[in-house]
Amino acid sequence: MTITATPLIKNGCLMVRDKVVLTKVPENVVISSPATSGSAFIGANSSTLSSRHVFNLGILENSKLMCLFILKFWWMIPRFGKSASEIPVETQMLLLEAGEESTLSVENDDTIEETGSQNKFYILVLAVLDGAFRTTLQGTPSNELHFCYESGDPEVQTCEALEGVFVNSGENPFELIKDSIKCAPAHLDWFGWCTWDAFYTDVTPNGIKQGLQSFKDGGISPKFLIIDDGWQEMANEYHQEGEALIEGTQYSIRLTDIKENSKFRGSKSDGSSTNLKELIYYIKENYGLKYVYIWHTIIGYWGGLLASSEALKKYDPKIEYPVQSPGHIGNVIDKSVENLEKYGLGLIDPQKVFDFYNDMHRYLAGSGVDGVKADGQNILGTLGSGYGGRVSIAKQYLEALDESIEKNFSARALGGCPVYVSDKPGKHDFNILKKLVLPDGSILRARYAGRPTRDCLFIDPVMDGERGVVSLSLSLVASPFACSF
Repeated sequence: MTITATPLIKNGCLMVRDKVVLTKVPENVVISSPATSGSAFIGANSSTLSSRHVFNLGILENSKLMCLFILKFWWMIPRFGKSASEIPVETQMLLLEAGEESTLSVENDDTIEETGSQNKFYILVLAVLDGAFRTTLQGTPSNELHFCYESGDPEVQTCEALEGVFVNSGENPFELIKDSIKCAPAHLDWFGWCTWDAFYTDVTPNGIKQGLQSFKDGGISPKFLIIDDGWQEMANEYHQEGEALIEGTQYSIRLTDIKENSKFRGSKSDGSSTNLKELIYYIKENYGLKYVYIWHTIIGYWGGLLASSEALKKYDPKIEYPVQSPGHIGNVIDKSVENLEKYGLGLIDPQKVFDFYNDMHRYLAGSGVDGVKADGQNILGTLGSGYGGRVSIAKQYLEALDESIEKNFSARALGGCPVYVSDKPGKHDFNILKKLVLPDGSILRARYAGRPTRDCLFIDPVMDGERGVVSLSLSLVASPFACSF
């Protein structure tokens, strides 16, 4: 008998390598031509046109699984289980374990029989973008595995979701994921400092200098700096001076100019002027920094652009209200998203977003900035109505971001895991830092990102009560810092 790795539907079951993955597969589920040898796209048909479909793929139960899902608007975490009922809404990736004696086989009962690792293989199920549509996975109490297929724009409809889910398999789970996603991130080799936890939005030039001097006094030399939230010119339309801040309105604060705010502009005691450019020149010269990066959100600031700003009106910002469809972020609603829905966002016309990025990045590059950290990218997934859907608007913004960054900074959008801290000045643990950072500010890096071993791929070390937990804070950063959610 010839065993094929290519997924197929047979007798109402989804089969991979002659093992049953899903049972009771509905008749409207289809498998398209294999994307590569051993893999395929799975989709479904509907009798009605809609901008949002939820399709049943079949029953998934008694299988070791690990999935990654969006817990809150900005954060993704893993969940472990054995049946589809344990797969949350907004799941992006699902990894299953199968084997010769695996309970995925229809011949076996519900008991799990461990076999040698040489007999095991792994099945990866990925929710992917398909044209103007975005896919996520989710389970039901009856162990049905569903995929949600939505455009985010009521005007963008379909009755076919032919390539919404990608399925692949392999003996090595790490190679399987790498080969399926085709991702080869680059890494930074220098130690850095981020101002966020040290100052939050109260960051100032003096605070930055104090922080860098604190490292220097301790014998550590950061080689890159991230000036995080708090450097921009912005306004809160819902807060009157002298009055208490209305909870949640911080997410409606809007950008009023592409240049730095008054904290980063002023006069020195000798009467000469100071600005962002002079600050960056000073800290690079005096503290040995190789790179200085600047933070901004994908839409300028958390609340977007202020429509009445004279400096920004040429980008034609309009107030738009994020829409949280039943399939988006599931039933977990962030306080930040609730307030964005209430107060709206000053959204840049997608046709003019390159001009906005280019003007801001050109100004920053002229001030000595080496790259940017683009935050809050997931907000674009709620703003598709009237713009061709969430995939369309995200594509326009991200392409404009990449084009502007390539033009203004000789760098591409990358993802990686460098070592940096966000300590307050004078609050560093140099005993630890000196084990991580060399005297010249470089770091000793592992060749690849950290990953769990095979024996704990399907075990939650936080919840099982048997394993010690090591907390690692890994940030997606690079030049520019293009985080993706």
